Amino acid sequence: MTPDILVKFKGASKDIKLLWASVFLRLLSYGLTNQVLTLFLNAINMAEDKIGLFMSLTLAGDVICSYILTWYADSWGRRKVLIYGCAMMLMSGLVFSFSENFTLLLIFAIIGVISPSSDEVGPFKSIEEAMIAHLSPHNTRPEIYAIHALVGTMGSALGAIVCGVFVDLLKRTGVAHTDLQCYKLVFLLYAFFAFCKMVIMLLLSDATEMDGNYEHIDHHNEETPEPLDVNDETAPLMRQATHPEERSNSLSKETVSVLLKLLVIFMVDSLGSGFMTSGWMVYYYNKQFLMGSLALGTLFFVTQLVMASSTIPSSIIARYFGPVRATLLVQIPSGIFSILIPMAQDYLPLSILFLNLHFATTAMDVTPRQILLTNIIKPRDLTKVMGVVNIGKTFARCIGPIFTGLLAKNNYLWLCYIISGSLVILADLILACMFLGVDAKIKKQMNHR
Repeated sequence: MTPDILVKFKGASKDIKLLWASVFLRLLSYGLTNQVLTLFLNAINMAEDKIGLFMSLTLAGDVICSYILTWYADSWGRRKVLIYGCAMMLMSGLVFSFSENFTLLLIFAIIGVISPSSDEVGPFKSIEEAMIAHLSPHNTRPEIYAIHALVGTMGSALGAIVCGVFVDLLKRTGVAHTDLQCYKLVFLLYAFFAFCKMVIMLLLSDATEMDGNYEHIDHHNEETPEPLDVNDETAPLMRQATHPEERSNSLSKETVSVLLKLLVIFMVDSLGSGFMTSGWMVYYYNKQFLMGSLALGTLFFVTQLVMASSTIPSSIIARYFGPVRATLLVQIPSGIFSILIPMAQDYLPLSILFLNLHFATTAMDVTPRQILLTNIIKPRDLTKVMGVVNIGKTFARCIGPIFTGLLAKNNYLWLCYIISGSLVILADLILACMFLGVDAKIKKQMNHR
C-alpha cells in the first residue's frame, strides 16, 4: 500500500473496518464456491446447457431479491437487510451440502446468494458502498473504496486456493471418496463463513444507518467545496451533493436522467461479463487443459492476487485522470486480453499469461466507477441508485450464461471469451460518449483538502 492509503486504512472508523471484514468474508465464500459450482452441477449429471440455464435463473432471481432489499434498505434498516442476507447465505450453503434437487438448489441459490462467479451478486455490494459513502468525505473516498475492493479481491483469491487445497486434502485423507462429496463439503464451509459474516454485521453501529442527515458524519472540519460551475445535466446533482434533503422513496428527475445513462453503460458491460464468468473459466480450464482441483485453485488464486494488486493503483489513476478516463485506460485493454485468451487454447502457458493480463486490468475500473456514482448522485438517492445499477448489471449478466451453456455443449465455449471482451469494449466507448466531460469537475472535488 502507498503511504497515503496506509494513513486512510489506520484512520478509518470502526464501522468501515467492519465493512472491510464483511466484504473479505463474503468474497472468500464466493471464491470457494466459484471453484466448484459448475463442476458440482456437472457432477450431479446436469448437462452444460442446463447449467447455463441454472446460472441465468439464479442471477434473474437475484435481480428481484436485490431490487426489494436495496430499494427499502434505508427505511427497513441497512444492518437488518445485511443480517438477513447472511442468514440466507448460511441456509443456502447447508442446502447445497445435502441436496441434489434442481428446484431446491435453484431456490436457495437465489435467496442465499450463491454466486455463479466470484463477483458480487445480491444486495450486499450496493448497501455497503452506500454506507461507506455516508461515513467518508469526498477527499478520502478513492482510497477507502480502493481498500474495500482490495480486501474483497484478496478474500476471493484466498477462497480459490483454500478450495483447491481443501478438496485435495479431503481426497488424500480419504474423508471424501468422490468429487461430489468434496464439493458438498465446500458448500458446508461456505455456510460457516456466512455465519462469521453475520456476527460482523451485528457489530455495526447506528452510524451506518440513513437517519435523514445526508452530510458525512466525520469530515474532520473539512470545508465544503464551492458548487461547481458545470454546464451539463449532471450539474444539479453535483451542486446538491452536500446539501441535506428530506427522505423520499422516489428518485429526483435529475437522478433518473443520469441513472438511465449509467444503466446502458453498466448493463452492456455486464452482458459481456455474463458470457464468461469465472465459474465458466474454471470449467474451461478443467475441460480444455484437464486441470485438477489443486491446479485450478492455484491458478485462480494467482489471478485473484493479480487482480487485487491492481485495486490500489486504480485509486491513483482515478485521482490523476478522473474516473471516466481511468475506466477507459484499463477496461479497453482488459477486453482485448479476454479476446486473446482462446487464441492460445493449445498452449497453456500463453493462455495463462493472457488470463492474468485480463485479471490485472478487469478490476481497475471498480474504484473509478464508484467515484463516478458517488459524486454525481445525490446522497439521499445513493443507496437506491447503486441498488438499481447493480440490479441492472445482474439482470444483464443473467442473459449470457444461457448462451454460454449452449455454446459449451457444442464445444464453442472459447467463443464466449471473444463475445465478452467485445461487449466490454463497447460499454467503454458508450461511457466515453456520455460522461467524459465530468472528469475535471470530479477531480476538483476529490483533490479538495
